[in-house]
Amino acid sequence: MAFKLIDLPYADTALAPAVSAETLSFHHGKHHQTYIDKMNAAIDGTDHADASLEAIVGAARGSNQGLFNNAAQTWNHGFYWHSMAATETAPSDELKAKIDAAFGSVDELKEQLKARGAGHFASGWVWLAEKDGALTIEETHDGDTLADQDGVNPLLVVDVWEHAYYLDHQNKRPAYLDAVVGSKLNWAFASENLARGTAWVYPA
Repeated sequence: MAFKLIDLPYADTALAPAVSAETLSFHHGKHHQTYIDKMNAAIDGTDHADASLEAIVGAARGSNQGLFNNAAQTWNHGFYWHSMAATETAPSDELKAKIDAAFGSVDELKEQLKARGAGHFASGWVWLAEKDGALTIEETHDGDTLADQDGVNPLLVVDVWEHAYYLDHQNKRPAYLDAVVGSKLNWAFASENLARGTAWVYPA
């Protein structure tokens, strides 16, 4: 099957000024679409043609770097769109308790997410995840992902590739992180991922 670009879960103006409609038009409409197009071309006529995206990511890891990069980036971007919301939502009681246990408070978690994002060298992703029953902040470089990692359940992610923020914030990654982490995180999505206990599934 051929994968499609998923719709944004909000209007393209909904995240401004943290993330502008212009940024989304390039990031979602062009970058994400390109990863999908390259992945679809790579799996056409192969054993992966009817597999789930998550299965493709897992099968390609360590054996087909080109396919892995495009499949993982397809998944990461879908997860990232859902990790943000026009209006910041509230974590569930279960998620709030785990945040308090691991970080002390939601505000402290935000500070740590911003610090890890600002300190991440070059391109990549900063994740809130559940690992061994507790919450943790994880980083992946370039196109790597947590989608296929055993024992790790990603709850939300922040993209720290330059194309995620350069049109709006130029080289000021901390300003982008302040804006997105400060008021645009989708805690309802994170709560759903925690309650389910497994990673979000990219729509077929």
